[in-house]
Amino acid sequence: MRVVIGEDETLLRQGLQLVLDHAGHDVVAAAEDAAGLLALTDEHRPDLVVTDIRMPPRYADEGLVAAMSIQRTHPETAIVVLSQYVQRRYVTELLAARPAGIGYLLKQRIADIDTFCADLERVRAGGTVLDPEVVALLVARARRDDTDVQRLTARQREVLELMAQGRSNSWIARHLTLSEKAVVQHTSHIYDALGLPPSDDDHRRVLAVLHHLTR
Repeated sequence: MRVVIGEDETLLRQGLQLVLDHAGHDVVAAAEDAAGLLALTDEHRPDLVVTDIRMPPRYADEGLVAAMSIQRTHPETAIVVLSQYVQRRYVTELLAARPAGIGYLLKQRIADIDTFCADLERVRAGGTVLDPEVVALLVARARRDDTDVQRLTARQREVLELMAQGRSNSWIARHLTLSEKAVVQHTSHIYDALGLPPSDDDHRRVLAVLHHLTR
């Protein structure tokens, strides 16, 4: 997998490159700011872009804006954005145009190298990966404010969180030590309770669940 990195912090940029190189991927270029990220993506046409959200010159959302531009100009390129903080707005903006081949992870996830690399590969394959802390925040808020979510059982809320992270039924079954048939039954009840159309397409069901949780 050919990768372009966007990260202004030298240590983290070099650390990301080492992690990806060790996992067998080819980091073809690395940028220190959003303008450089866009230029390098145009030049190299990578399979995946991994970028920080806050980049020079303003250290606001330049990386996110660059990622959304790459979505439009290079729809074949998968994108994972990294954030220091949980920001619900960033999630909804990033997924609005194209939920497939998109990831939003907190920087602390890099420490779990195997999981981090597996998530990058899932995104490259067209999946959607959302950080568990982001999803937990959304579900917690929904539990306070949304009577539909309040009606779900504790197990169904666990399944809901994993669905929103972009996990497949088979992955959820293994993680929760359930049969896949039981997971299908739970997802069916969740769709009914939230008034969502059922879907076996992982990224479409992520989008449906997030639309409900962020409305």
